[in-house]
Amino acid sequence: MPDEQKTRIGFRDNLLYVTLAVVAAVVAAAAQAKEPAMLLALRPVCVVLGWTYLVNDEKISAIGLYVRDELGPRLAQLAAQGTDFSTFGWEAFHRRDTRRRSRKVIQCVVDLVAFCVVPLAALVVLWAGGDGGGLMLGLSVVEALAVCGLGVQVVLYTRPAGPALTPS
Repeated sequence: MPDEQKTRIGFRDNLLYVTLAVVAAVVAAAAQAKEPAMLLALRPVCVVLGWTYLVNDEKISAIGLYVRDELGPRLAQLAAQGTDFSTFGWEAFHRRDTRRRSRKVIQCVVDLVAFCVVPLAALVVLWAGGDGGGLMLGLSVVEALAVCGLGVQVVLYTRPAGPALTPS
C-alpha cells in the first residue's frame, strides 16, 4: 500500500472520531448554557470535516484504482512478459468479498449520520425552539442547504460495490 494511501486512510478514519468529539462538545455546551443557537456551530464544523473526509476517501479510492488498473498491469507486463503474473492482487481481491456491498451501504449511512443527520437534527431543535429571528433563520437555511449538498456528495462518491475494473 503506498504511503500516501496509508496516511490518508489514518487521517480519514480519525475525522469520524473528531466529528463525534466536536458534536458531543457542542451539544454539551448548548445544553449547559441552555442556548440552542449554539447548535448552529455544528453545521459548518460537520460540513468542513465531512468534506475533508470525503475528499480523502476519494483520493484513497483513486490511489487504489491507479495501483490496480494502471500500475499493476504495467508492472505485470514488464515483470512477466506473457506469463500469468499478477501484481497488487489485493487491490482486486478484496473487492470480490460478498459482504462488500453491505459494508459500503453501512459506511455510507454512518457517513451520512455523522456529517449530515446530526447537524440537521440540531437545526430541527433550533427551529423548534423558535429562537433567533430572521437573520438566524436565514443563516440556518443556508447551512441546511450546505449540509444537504454534502449529503448528496457523500452518496455520489460512494464507490460501486462491484468487482475491480480490468484493463482492456
